[in-house]
Amino acid sequence: MGICRMHLLVSNLKQMIKVNNKHQRPDVPKGHLAVYVGDIQKKRFVVPLSYLDQPLFQDLLRRSEEEYDFSYPTGGLTIPCHEEAFVKVTASLRKS
Repeated sequence: MGICRMHLLVSNLKQMIKVNNKHQRPDVPKGHLAVYVGDIQKKRFVVPLSYLDQPLFQDLLRRSEEEYDFSYPTGGLTIPCHEEAFVKVTASLRKS
């Protein structure tokens, strides 16, 4: 996936977040978004929007686009990976 395509992916996701912010749940603080992760049983995580610019997180977004094409079964951003892998990625993003 080229840089332009990734920019479009992140741009589309940010637009989706703006629309969803009108219906944002109170447990999602400003500057964050909820994502659903897991193979069978989806677990909800709240992550900072700053992750959208990180290459590791962008790889997860690419997988999500390939799997769901922005039509998410949970009604929210769903990332198709093992929960343990997602936790490792977000832990490394918190450190940097």
